[in-house]
Amino acid sequence: MSQRRALRPGVEYEYDQIVVSRELSRNVVTRMLVERAETGGWELDRVRITPDGIHRVQLRRKIIRQQQLFWFAS
Repeated sequence: MSQRRALRPGVEYEYDQIVVSRELSRNVVTRMLVERAETGGWELDRVRITPDGIHRVQLRRKIIRQQQLFWFAS
């Protein structure tokens, strides 16, 4: 589930949420998050731990928009 929102003018982020079960070890989760960071450019934004032990991890990455160039023929 990806969302997009702008925090300030000119900077836009895309968000993704991952739900991690409490049965997964810390090493497995770390490898999974490092893999997403290295290959997709994601960074850790927020981690919420629910009372039943499930971790909801929110990742974000910056959206880089290319400026349009207008060429005028003279």
